Amino acid sequence: MKTIARIVLAALALGAPLVPAIAAEKKQAGPHGGRLIAGLEPRAEFFVTADKKIQISFVAADGKTVVAPTKQVVTVTMGDRAKPTRLEFARSGDALLSTAAIPAGKDLATVVQIKPSADAKIVTDRFNLDLSKCPDCKLHEYACTCAH
Repeated sequence: MKTIARIVLAALALGAPLVPAIAAEKKQAGPHGGRLIAGLEPRAEFFVTADKKIQISFVAADGKTVVAPTKQVVTVTMGDRAKPTRLEFARSGDALLSTAAIPAGKDLATVVQIKPSADAKIVTDRFNLDLSKCPDCKLHEYACTCAH
């Protein structure tokens, strides 16, 4: 019994220093005010334009420079789970722009899949596309950088 208690205490002591590091990591918005998608380099910014299309920009490590898409393939599936809408993208300047607008609604289940290159694994990000504004950071909730 003492051995188990020592193992538990050791595990807690080793894990305790990680808690402040995790809590200190602050979310960032992309240069257009969109949601940054991690897990690929360069990172992708998911942004809903004024005409309700989705713009995917690729952002350099400095968080400001937008890198033109080259081999990336993006698909977004969203909306009603019983009858989801699948959006396709075409190159538009230094970004990829959806060929159709997003479905009606303010809180849409969204799955973003990005294949960085032909031989790379697909990076997937799932979230609810909440288009309401955050009262604190003034961004849309899907890209909010606050801790709430």
